[in-house]
Formats: sequence, structure tokens, C-alpha cells
Amino acid sequence: MDDKSAESVTLKINGQEISVASGTTVAAAIMLLGTMRFRRSVTGEPRGPLCGMGICYECRVTIDGHPHSKSCQLACREGMDVMSEE
Repeated sequence: MDDKSAESVTLKINGQEISVASGTTVAAAIMLLGTMRFRRSVTGEPRGPLCGMGICYECRVTIDGHPHSKSCQLACREGMDVMSEE
């Protein structure tokens, strides 16, 4: 494994592959793809990260089949599969 691969991870977000620096939060990776709408409220309003520290729950996405994962609190892992309600 070369130095570059040790410093980055590759994951899929809404079916699109992206490589990010190791330690990048899932929320930041999603935004790097230009997505600002992570989910919809019960009334259909688009929602995205607000607080960035896991209190507001607006950044919830499905990660590896687990719904309601707080993307601002989780670091990207190699091979992770993320789905927002884009």
C-alpha cells in the first residue's frame, strides 16, 4: 500500500464513488459531492447539517444499511455505502 492510499479512503455516496482524506466525516464527504439535502422532514422539507456536533439530527443518512446514522459524527471508512434522501 502506498502513502496516498494510507491517507485516503474510498466510499460510495448515493452510488457515486468518492475518495476523501482519512478522518473526513461522512457529512463533509457528502457535501464534497455537492449535496446539501441529506434527508426530508416529516412534512417534506429538505434538511441538511445544522449544528455539526450531533445534537440537531438533521444530518441523518443510511450508512451500510443502518438508517438514521448521524453523518457529522462518523468518519468515513473504506468501502462504506452511504445513502442520503437526495
